[in-house]
Amino acid sequence: MTDETAKGPARESLTQILGGRRGAIDASIPPAAFVVGWLASGQSIAWGAGVAIGVAVLLGAYRLVRGDKARAVVVSLAAVVIAALIAMHTGRAEDFFLLQLFSNAASALLFAASIAVRWPLLGVIVGVVLGQKTRWRRDPALLRAYSWASGVWVLQYLLRVVVYGLLWWTGQVVALGVARTVLSWPLVAATVAVSGWVLYRTLPAEHPGLRLAKDPGAGESGSGPGS
Repeated sequence: MTDETAKGPARESLTQILGGRRGAIDASIPPAAFVVGWLASGQSIAWGAGVAIGVAVLLGAYRLVRGDKARAVVVSLAAVVIAALIAMHTGRAEDFFLLQLFSNAASALLFAASIAVRWPLLGVIVGVVLGQKTRWRRDPALLRAYSWASGVWVLQYLLRVVVYGLLWWTGQVVALGVARTVLSWPLVAATVAVSGWVLYRTLPAEHPGLRLAKDPGAGESGSGPGS
């Protein structure tokens, strides 16, 4: 009835649900360390790689003490080691960022494909976090809203691919390090905020919210054509 009911406690932000700030910030530190080591050593890839791996190991130890899951720490460390090995193998410092370029291209394709097959990945992720499993898919309004919001994530990954790709192609190592930092947490925060806005903007005003998916098979069908 009141305006409070329309908004309701269920309309929590995606930032509250997803979090992820620490992980995004942590992931941008080893690439920055690579660039610093590479510059300080007179553009030695071996030194840059060594500094990046050393920083990643220290960061991993800190994350374990902080209570992060061991598997997540190992995956992050492995990504830095692989990136360093690629750069050392090719002899091109910019190739340290190749893994990041390919992973963002793969993520863009994955999110786009998930929308096409009506399993929007943002819905899958939020459903897991909220303990809903796949119940949200039975709500046509939520399915549509998650599809539109997942499109924002596709754009995020494509932006990274374009920026990283151009800088990699032109061999701009320092700019790649800066872009890797700027396009980590700041871009993720913006993406979460915009996709959350799109999500709630797409949902009908009377929708109970993300935690209370409407099952069209149970109860009233309220707001008309759900297709």
